[in-house]
Amino acid sequence: MAKKKTGARTAVWILMGLLILGLGGFGATSFSSSVRSVGSVGDQDITTAEYGRALQNELRALEAQSGQSISFEQAEALGLDRQVLSRLISDAAIDNEAARIGLSVGDETLAKQLQGIAAFRGVDGKFDRDAYTFALERAGLSESEFERSIRKETSRALVQGAVVSGAALPDSYVDAVLRYFAENRRVTWARVESDQLEADNLEPSEEDLRALYEDEIEDFTRPEMKRITYAWLTPEMILDQVEVDEELLRSAYDDRAAEYNRPERRLVERLIYADEARADEARVALDEGTSTFDDLVEARGLSLDDVDMGDVAIGDLDAAGEAVFAAESGDVVGPLPTDLGPAFFRVNGILAAETTSFEEALPELRQELAADRAARQVATVAEPAEDMLASGATLEELAADTDMRLGSVDWAPGQGQGIAAYAGFDQAAEALSEDDYPEILYLDDGGIYAMRLEEVIPPQPAPYENVRDRVVSIWETRRQMERLRGIATDHVTRLREAADFASLGLEVKTEENLTRQGSVLGAPDSFVETAFAMEPGEISMVDGFGAVLILKLEEVLPPNLDDPEVKAMRDSLEQQLQASVANDLYRAFSEDARQRAGVSLDQQAVAAVNANFR
Repeated sequence: MAKKKTGARTAVWILMGLLILGLGGFGATSFSSSVRSVGSVGDQDITTAEYGRALQNELRALEAQSGQSISFEQAEALGLDRQVLSRLISDAAIDNEAARIGLSVGDETLAKQLQGIAAFRGVDGKFDRDAYTFALERAGLSESEFERSIRKETSRALVQGAVVSGAALPDSYVDAVLRYFAENRRVTWARVESDQLEADNLEPSEEDLRALYEDEIEDFTRPEMKRITYAWLTPEMILDQVEVDEELLRSAYDDRAAEYNRPERRLVERLIYADEARADEARVALDEGTSTFDDLVEARGLSLDDVDMGDVAIGDLDAAGEAVFAAESGDVVGPLPTDLGPAFFRVNGILAAETTSFEEALPELRQELAADRAARQVATVAEPAEDMLASGATLEELAADTDMRLGSVDWAPGQGQGIAAYAGFDQAAEALSEDDYPEILYLDDGGIYAMRLEEVIPPQPAPYENVRDRVVSIWETRRQMERLRGIATDHVTRLREAADFASLGLEVKTEENLTRQGSVLGAPDSFVETAFAMEPGEISMVDGFGAVLILKLEEVLPPNLDDPEVKAMRDSLEQQLQASVANDLYRAFSEDARQRAGVSLDQQAVAAVNANFR
């Protein structure tokens, strides 16, 4: 049944795809009458119109996906034309196979399918002959051509359904895949760490260090860099040149009076009742101590988040304001009148009034206004700077004649210092080449810059003397790990001889239900990979974060088929596997049909169609 449904859905999608393809508007009449097909498979021709419409449709789909216009040259580079042609060859092979076995679609079936296409219905929701004719005319298709395509698509869907309908997978296969993904493992493990090592007085020789340096030379090699000269200007550079008069500062202070002068406020929760009677009952319960405010909230089916008002001023509470502001923190007052009904208010905190004088706010205001004015001033430099560069001025001349400052940087991806710390600079520097002319670009703080590539500096190893401390650190780390592995190996030998973790003085941990997709806190990813490569009772070691971990697989636990999540996983896996097998079967059948029928292509006709898209 699942296969039949899959075939039916496939047929529906194929039909809808054909409609979209047919109504794509590609003019079938744009080709010479002497060129009618781009090839054939057996007795089935692939017409130039079919190939052209399919290519147009795929181009539009690619543009919709990428969100930008795609030239045909770009599409060719992506192999789009070859993909379209391959698909049409496969379709023609199936059409040829359907014709060979005498499979056809009758008029009654065709009529039902046409009536089911919304584009051909009139205002009454029924099939409309005029709408049908008009839609096909707009698409450049004749009725016979379109109906022939519908018959082919339907026959093709029937062949596909017949091929994949018998692709039922045995339960044993699905269960085997499920076991792989859903089985659990119980693992005991312990860490062998540096505190278990005795003092090591061994010092590396210079020969050892230099040998390590040579073996790991790539780790000590500076990446390829670009030496870039740039001229830039940011608002911060000219802050000291910007004057902000006191009148403007006072105006800004007045505009933000509510921010700088905040009245006394309360942190308040409010519980509203529909009528006075219920509110009075609640008041009695509070007074008698049989209920708390939290109990009343819960009894109403609410949470504390539902009744939280945040911090409010006295004017926000209307008639209830005076009583609430007269209460102490923790008090519950009410019921008090509100526009929504009688309400209780719990005061959770008292926020004193805040007053910031003009003099106190002055540094912040001056900084903000100066920065804004500086950004505006930088913006006025951008256009004349762009004009200078366009007329052939160098960055040095730009820096001499404007407020822009000259600088240079040896840049590599991820450098993150100076101008390279700005968002977008890395992308611009990555794309910069020696043939590029400087142009004005913008920084995210309102600054501007222009740059020039001086040279590309090839990768170069750092001198041994400059990185000797790093080499020593690597040698010591490796030495420590070698010693830890030696101790861990001795522990593993004893564990295999029936010792346990505790007798070895190791702190044992247990992962009860480790899954293949799981992780272990404090352990590397290789922990899980190793655990799932082990057999019950087996003991292994993995390196992890300055320690060696000893693992023992205690038990393999099969998936719990009564667990709803496991059941859902099995259903999902079965559907995916069924679809994969069905696709493989259909692909193999299609390829076989192509081989038996024989494929003939007219490359000149293909090139003629492609030329219409250039």
